[in-house]
Amino acid sequence: MLHITALIRSILSFVLFSTLAGCQTIQYQALEAVGIEKRGILASRVEAASEAQDEAGEQFQTTLERFRSVVEFDGGDLERAYRGLNREYQRSVNRAGAVGNRIEAVESVAGDLFAEWEEELERYSSADLKAKSADLLEQTRTRYSTMMQAMRRAERSIAPVLQSFEDQVLFLKHNLNSMAVTAIRSEFGAIESETEALLVAMRESIAEANRFIESLE
Repeated sequence: MLHITALIRSILSFVLFSTLAGCQTIQYQALEAVGIEKRGILASRVEAASEAQDEAGEQFQTTLERFRSVVEFDGGDLERAYRGLNREYQRSVNRAGAVGNRIEAVESVAGDLFAEWEEELERYSSADLKAKSADLLEQTRTRYSTMMQAMRRAERSIAPVLQSFEDQVLFLKHNLNSMAVTAIRSEFGAIESETEALLVAMRESIAEANRFIESLE
């Protein structure tokens, strides 16, 4: 993974993901003023997106386990069990939103980096160096495309799982009895499979992100 000093990490956290930051150009200027170019910004945003997916994966696993405890419910306070499940579901929704936001942040700076790189190719006087830089640009784009496909594939896997969780939460909300638990129990196997497929996609995405970051170092 990319190693960033505590100071730079704090600057990136404040500037890159602040809703108050406003104009992207101002963000870049502020970071470039302390020696952080778009390449470094991209690496940091990819790392942040990877971390968001890891956190989301952990939360989805927690929600699945909470759902398991509900379907295995055998006496006690069912309403309390429902509240616990709903709380974990809402956390999953929030984590999913964070994943989407971080991926969009990656795409934003990547587009700006590649556009800047292309523009600066025209400033070379050495044809050999220009050709080498153009080749590096194409290689970086290819690796970026592979990583982004993995990220988007993982992101697309989130919606079906969230929908399944929501279905069960809504059903329990209006049917807090043993018959409701029996009814949703038959759904658990499918939800478990969907969640596992999501976690696999996230792990693959995180691995691609790590490889991409390493290629930038």
